[in-house]
Amino acid sequence: MRNVFRTVFMCLMFLVMSTLGFAEEQAYQPALYATFWSLVPPVVAIVLALITKEVFSSLFLGITVGGLFYSGFTFEKTVTHILQNGFIKVLSDSYNVGILIFLVVLGAMVCLMNAAGGSLAFGTWASKKIKSRVSAQLATILLGCLIFVDDYFNCLTVGSVMRPVTDKFNVSRAKLAYIIDSTAAPVCIIAPISSWAAAVTGFVPGEDGFSIFINAIPYNFYALLTIFMLITLVVFKVDYGPMKTHEDNAVNGDLFTTEDRSFVVEATQENKRGSVLDLIIPIALLIVCCVMGMIYTGGFFSGATFVEAFSGSDASLGLSMGSIFAMIITIAIYSARKVLSFHDCMNCIPEGFKAMVPAIIILTFAWTLKSMTDSLGAAPYVAGFMETSASALMNMLPAIIFVVGCGLAFATGTSWGTFGILIPIVVAVFENNPQMMIIAISACMAGAVCGDHCSPISDTTIMASAGAQSNHVNHVYTQLPYALTVASVTFVSYIIVGYTKSLLLALPFGMLALTGILFFMRAKNSK
Repeated sequence: MRNVFRTVFMCLMFLVMSTLGFAEEQAYQPALYATFWSLVPPVVAIVLALITKEVFSSLFLGITVGGLFYSGFTFEKTVTHILQNGFIKVLSDSYNVGILIFLVVLGAMVCLMNAAGGSLAFGTWASKKIKSRVSAQLATILLGCLIFVDDYFNCLTVGSVMRPVTDKFNVSRAKLAYIIDSTAAPVCIIAPISSWAAAVTGFVPGEDGFSIFINAIPYNFYALLTIFMLITLVVFKVDYGPMKTHEDNAVNGDLFTTEDRSFVVEATQENKRGSVLDLIIPIALLIVCCVMGMIYTGGFFSGATFVEAFSGSDASLGLSMGSIFAMIITIAIYSARKVLSFHDCMNCIPEGFKAMVPAIIILTFAWTLKSMTDSLGAAPYVAGFMETSASALMNMLPAIIFVVGCGLAFATGTSWGTFGILIPIVVAVFENNPQMMIIAISACMAGAVCGDHCSPISDTTIMASAGAQSNHVNHVYTQLPYALTVASVTFVSYIIVGYTKSLLLALPFGMLALTGILFFMRAKNSK
């Protein structure tokens, strides 16, 4: 009996100590919490990546700096924080796991389409319809604008479909990655039916989020001007900065301008019997199944309307479910048509996984770096800064919000996290001014997309590199001058609309300013 009491007593003590330990761990707050230092780890990673052009070690050093700041520079706490609250936490998160499954399945789908000869047949067909480098790039832009459901899906699908075509016309992989990146998030953030629209509407407390999103679309200057600039660059054959070097080399046959080819998937033996349908059918299946998966997670089949289902969808679960169903149906079609044997289809699955390993590693590192930043209180720091700025000139606030959104998304690599931090603050500040609320929310969305577009640790930027099979740092390095050009014009446009409240004045100004800058750069290059 004494042994029983002793056992019960020990169990109770263990539970109490565990609870106390958990409470102590939960109550722990680093000395640098919610200070400027919370943004230093991602800045370290980004600067090192741009200097060394080596992304894995740069991200890991940024993670290490975050762990050291959190632990107060103690070895044991640094290691446990990085592993337990970093890598293990992000890899056990259901949303992240869903994205990784989606990546792997898309890699397998690309491998299947290549092995079936669909990509080869499409390239042959496209070469008869597309006659120039300009046409190849415009076709890529058009496809990117049509696939507006989700940015991940956009990046990988557009890359796999258009890469053979742009290669044929000697478009550099860096330029392809820029086109993909510029028609992913910028298109999704102005498309009412997309995972991004669902995210934004979920962050507008006490308001009709979907209606606000629709009204904010014309004021989303960064997204609109990015697409405008992209088309202007291609049509008038303007390139400058590092991108010009890549494009000049591509015209002479070097698509990469780098000795590193680790990111390029080895070409599989193409099936000469494949047809264009062997590419179109899997892509169509992916689109249909992924849309069905997303609205399923939003309750469409339980009575919700299509818009409500999209607004309440779980993009990670929906995309992973949809892609798996699309892959199964594709394998069944290929096997039935005897384009590929079932054995060959199964061999494509591990090959597709291997193709996505670099993107998966970079994503895991980026998620872990964000976890370090979160643990240091980056969100409260930025929120406090914004609330302080609200007392400044009210008419300048849209431009200020744009800059803050850019900085936060650039440092953390996440647009959606930026929405979650800034949009509730904007709603509270402009509660009694509906027009300024819409302008400010659009500035928040524009800033988030801009920072996401520029950041080497952004998942969308990583996906664009993977879709184009381009060196990731090369993609970031060549894209930055273009993104910063649009960001500068966007900042001035928000100053104009903040004071005048006139969309018809601010947006045309942005387009004219961009056109003038591009023609100036073209004239400068011609000399």
